[in-house]
Amino acid sequence: MAGSWLLGAGADLPGERPNAVLVAVNQEDGAGDSGPGSEVSLAELRRLADTDGLTVVDAVVQNRPRPDPATYVGSGKVEELAAVTERTQADLVIADGELSPGQVRNLEERVGVRVVDRTALILDIFAEHARTSEGRVQVELAQIAYQLPRLRDGGRTMSRVGGGRVAGGAGIGVRGPGEMRLETQRRTLRQRATRLRRNASELARRRERTRSRRARNRVPSVSITGYTNAGKSALLNRLTGADAQVRDVLFATLDPTVRRISTGELTYTVIDTVGFVRHLPHQLVDAFRSTLEEVSRSDLTMHVVDASAPDALEQITTVHGVLQEIGAGQVPELLVLNKIDIAPPEWVDALRRVYPEAVAVSALTGAGIDELRAVLAARLA
Repeated sequence: MAGSWLLGAGADLPGERPNAVLVAVNQEDGAGDSGPGSEVSLAELRRLADTDGLTVVDAVVQNRPRPDPATYVGSGKVEELAAVTERTQADLVIADGELSPGQVRNLEERVGVRVVDRTALILDIFAEHARTSEGRVQVELAQIAYQLPRLRDGGRTMSRVGGGRVAGGAGIGVRGPGEMRLETQRRTLRQRATRLRRNASELARRRERTRSRRARNRVPSVSITGYTNAGKSALLNRLTGADAQVRDVLFATLDPTVRRISTGELTYTVIDTVGFVRHLPHQLVDAFRSTLEEVSRSDLTMHVVDASAPDALEQITTVHGVLQEIGAGQVPELLVLNKIDIAPPEWVDALRRVYPEAVAVSALTGAGIDELRAVLAARLA
């Protein structure tokens, strides 16, 4: 079942959703209202856990300037976390941040259940949602990049080497046969990564040939980007009549979907891409770089925003940061405020004051879609 990999080898809870306790450090260093440990970040972590088939039963948050280098939270909070975990009969603990191997090991010893971090959770969701060969290759490369420094003896490795989900283990120095086993595991993963990179390079070359054909035929391209669950796939369906999968979960779309639109004398392609999220693991950005190049090579980026999200402005900032990281910061952008059918009108008005050229639409009802088509045609002509 989804999420059961987090419990370690031998876990078997048929028909049940494992229980999880969240733990976070709310840093008091001006990180803003959406940093790790904030209400916004914890709400998103709950949604990530739910998407991965887990039930969040409680959360432990500590206010401190920076995480404890040994146990992430201080010793007193570790005792509180252990008590909460026992009281709720939780199966695992999820940290709202990326833990070091030592932090994972120390927390597990003190709490007594499996401990994973936000990165491992996101990687597992990506592994569950990847459908195409390219998506699976990219996810597995990200898994290996995350897993290698966290290998340790005792079975805390990926459940399927070269295709399994990440298990957020921790590193520990060992000697003798244990050291040999670890070295064998590392060598196996490195060899697997080498083969995957070759496959990824070939897939990237195919994608480049497709882009070159579109360029020779002078077909403009529009890439749909935005925060995860902003309604990108629903908007693609509304614009093109496509049947891209639409689900109310995070990261429902990982594999690019390309559709063609013809309006009078103008023909252009629309490309739906993976959504972004706060603290997107750098392993994923690196692994998906060839796919994300669809954005940097496009003529226009249609940045879809969930206007009903209380933190919409912060989500826009997050997406802009990732676009800069992948070299797409200079691509012309059209901001699209989606979900106006459920967004409070004053929220939409506030966003339009900040971004006066944005187009407000509802992919669900079709409101504003004609205006969006007209703006797209004008921007691409």
